[in-house]
Amino acid sequence: MALRKIITSENPILRRKAKKATKIMPELRALADDMVETMHAAPGVGLAAPQVAESVRLFVAELEASEENPGSGKTYIIFNPEYVWKSDEFVDGVEGCLSIPGYAGEVTRHHKVVVKGLDKSGKRIRIEAEGWLARVFQHEMDHLDGVLFTDRISDPDKIWPIKEGEEEQVGAERAAVRAA
Repeated sequence: MALRKIITSENPILRRKAKKATKIMPELRALADDMVETMHAAPGVGLAAPQVAESVRLFVAELEASEENPGSGKTYIIFNPEYVWKSDEFVDGVEGCLSIPGYAGEVTRHHKVVVKGLDKSGKRIRIEAEGWLARVFQHEMDHLDGVLFTDRISDPDKIWPIKEGEEEQVGAERAAVRAA
């Protein structure tokens, strides 16, 4: 495994739609492993392949284990993710992004989603996510379509500077406060 460089919003790769993985080959499994290691080192809660300059429909996610956050404590590796269902209930929450250092903002997302895709071995998976995990999934899936969280913010008062390196932690902390 190796750490990958996380690209920032100036890089045009982040604005392109990522390509579907036709077969989960060893090099794609290695990419997924590298992405998990890179996400941990950043530290972050999610990372999409375009963020490490790879145009592949792949994201990884992992929330710190918490009784308040369903689906936490598990590492998710999802190739070719697609939405099966999105709830009609929307929630506002704070997000940051490793590719937009030094900023956080309030984004409206679906409270629950169901996502299907392939795991690292190429097996079909289906995951029901709610709350913070659903937010992370939606954020990472946006990256696969060239969409950044800042694109989802229409009110300039809903984005603000933060200490660089705390982009994803600020959202996780606020999610934990809301769950408590």
